[in-house]
Amino acid sequence: MLIRNKEELKNIIRSIPSDPGVYKYFNKENELIYIGKAKHLRKRVTSYFLDLKNKDRKTQRLVSQISAIQFTVVTTEYEALLLENNLIKAFKPKYNILLRDDKSFPFICIPDESFPRLLTTRRPELYKKAKFFGPYTSVGTMNDLVDSLRKIFKLRTCDLNLSAHNILSNKYKVCLEYHVNNCTGPCVGYESREAYQDKIKQVVHILKGNYALAKEFLYEQMTEAATRLRFEEAEGYKQSLHKISLLEQKSVILNPDQGNLIVLGILSNEIKATVSVIHVQYGTIVQTYNVDIKKKLDESNEEILFHAYLKAIQNLPAEETKDITIISNITPLWIKDIEYDWQVPKIGDKKKILDIALKNAFIELNKRIETDPNKRYTQAVEVLQKELSLKDLPLHIECFDNSNIQGTNPVASMVCFKNGKPSKRDYRHYNVKTVEGPDDFASMIEIVGRRYRRVLEENLPLPTLIVIDGGKGQLNAAVEALKEVGIYGKVPVIGLAKRLEEIFFPGDQESLILGRRSEGLKLLQNLRNEAHRFAITFHRKKRSQNTLNQTALHGIEGIGPNTAQKLLIAFKTIDKIKAATVEEIAKIVGKSKAQIVKEKLV
Repeated sequence: MLIRNKEELKNIIRSIPSDPGVYKYFNKENELIYIGKAKHLRKRVTSYFLDLKNKDRKTQRLVSQISAIQFTVVTTEYEALLLENNLIKAFKPKYNILLRDDKSFPFICIPDESFPRLLTTRRPELYKKAKFFGPYTSVGTMNDLVDSLRKIFKLRTCDLNLSAHNILSNKYKVCLEYHVNNCTGPCVGYESREAYQDKIKQVVHILKGNYALAKEFLYEQMTEAATRLRFEEAEGYKQSLHKISLLEQKSVILNPDQGNLIVLGILSNEIKATVSVIHVQYGTIVQTYNVDIKKKLDESNEEILFHAYLKAIQNLPAEETKDITIISNITPLWIKDIEYDWQVPKIGDKKKILDIALKNAFIELNKRIETDPNKRYTQAVEVLQKELSLKDLPLHIECFDNSNIQGTNPVASMVCFKNGKPSKRDYRHYNVKTVEGPDDFASMIEIVGRRYRRVLEENLPLPTLIVIDGGKGQLNAAVEALKEVGIYGKVPVIGLAKRLEEIFFPGDQESLILGRRSEGLKLLQNLRNEAHRFAITFHRKKRSQNTLNQTALHGIEGIGPNTAQKLLIAFKTIDKIKAATVEEIAKIVGKSKAQIVKEKLV
């Protein structure tokens, strides 16, 4: 984002999101001169350009040299701090202060030993065979966690060589830690290697962020201690449970075991595509940038991604191109021709960092919609994700609605929103084929089932959210159809009831009501209104056609309403009646009336 004048600076600042993240300033030679972190990116960047006369000389000089701004959004301020630290060490911008000791953030380490210890280190390279967890910005929190885990599982803290030979030969004696009940005495054979390793597995679960399992374990230990009247021990477990609950959210920066990753998150619209590229080396982010590609011939995401992939590989030093894993949100056909492992993660740390890339791509793709009056709908995608507690950004939403009047001409519609805006080429309307009479629930089962059976047959992408226009009944009908197709649980589905604008989730008794000013609610209302409009328009067209058909028959002398209805039920349209022979019509209404119809409809 280049700054040429004040108006362009204002537009750039307006395009910066309010999320936590890292911002980067470049001079006119495209040199990186400053890297900063912020809890609120827009406010922080704006502060540099306000009341400049009263700022110190260093800041004035920095601002005078800024010619371009880039930013990378993350999930929390904690992650922004980690990313800022990594980027400053990698690029050493001249306006950033580098710490003299240049310390790295610490990790928790579990060495590959018969009876592993739980250690902390700032130098993972010293341990050739070990599991690492972190990094941690709060040393106090990390030490509290290590201390709690040691006491909970009674892990050894000594550095004795606990080989089978040394233990069997009674080389060691138990120390004070055993006597104060902080260790189970594996050095003298009081605990087997298998039992000890089982405890280490539980520690690994906790360090990987499986807090629910950890809390369940601690609660069981606390309850058991209290049952045996060991109240001091129970209090210790209670305090440890509290510490685990307060543990900082695990860093998006990956564990060193994840290896060397190139993350490519791609999103596109009708005009352009954006690929957010994140390079992860030895568990930490070392590079981030966006690739913008303007479409010329409606190129596919696969074609565009190939150019971004080549650029990402070419930007790496030769020594860093070994053992790379490519992470992306799509699987292109050309991956069979590349030498690297390609993954599309669904869960875990890799999925978490892919979500960061997609979030940056989404912001970059939509940043120039500042003058668009519908901007609130694009921003509402992120708001809706938070309000509905969705795992993924709802960038592809499909909404269903039924329409009929007293059971006549039943139809349904499906409208599609991508990146918060209508994608009209993906709209679909349906004639209800298997339902007779005004049965909204049965109609919903038919239409939703037909839609997603076809999606699966044609290998089309599933939406990230399904919205049903209606309350619990319509939602339950849609859920039944999704279960029959086999995608229930793979895509979140909600119902939106119009009377109180209630949002229903499958299986929940209570509804969710969003604030009237919620941008997420406005997006859902926009979806529902568009689906209703599309269904009503199709319904009116079909009803008008049938009305015209009926009028043409009713105008024939000797042909009553019942006869006209029989003919329309049998032949569907006037054109088909005209094309039929007298004999075919006579089978329905008799020979004399068939002759009248053929004469009058000629």
